Amino acid sequence: MKRHQTLQDLSREHHSALKLALGARRAATSGDAGKIAAAIASCAEVFAAELEPHFMIEESSLLPAMAQAGEAALVARTLREHAELRALLGRVLDPDADATTLLSFADLLSAHVRFEERELFEIAQQRLAPQA
Repeated sequence: MKRHQTLQDLSREHHSALKLALGARRAATSGDAGKIAAAIASCAEVFAAELEPHFMIEESSLLPAMAQAGEAALVARTLREHAELRALLGRVLDPDADATTLLSFADLLSAHVRFEERELFEIAQQRLAPQA
């Protein structure tokens, strides 16, 4: 289904997040300390430059509209996963972090994007598109 205009930018940003998750997963499973370090640096950079602003847009505009439309469960899950991703990134950046933590971040990020694309945005289009 083609995305409603109001969701297109957010949806496009998910491609970058999936690329980040894939790179982090590959690095984490490689066992190569250099690749893991590079992936951690990339996660920090992309999170600050792209993911955090993306989360803020969702949290300040999309999610309040979804809550008003009666989609409290979707909103709660989205907010919970945003908080978990922020916390996991903090753990990934810890000097004592290992590849398992990086892999957990990659897996959650990938699952979160797929949830938003397949569930949150689909319902948003149905519930909010007439208002947009």
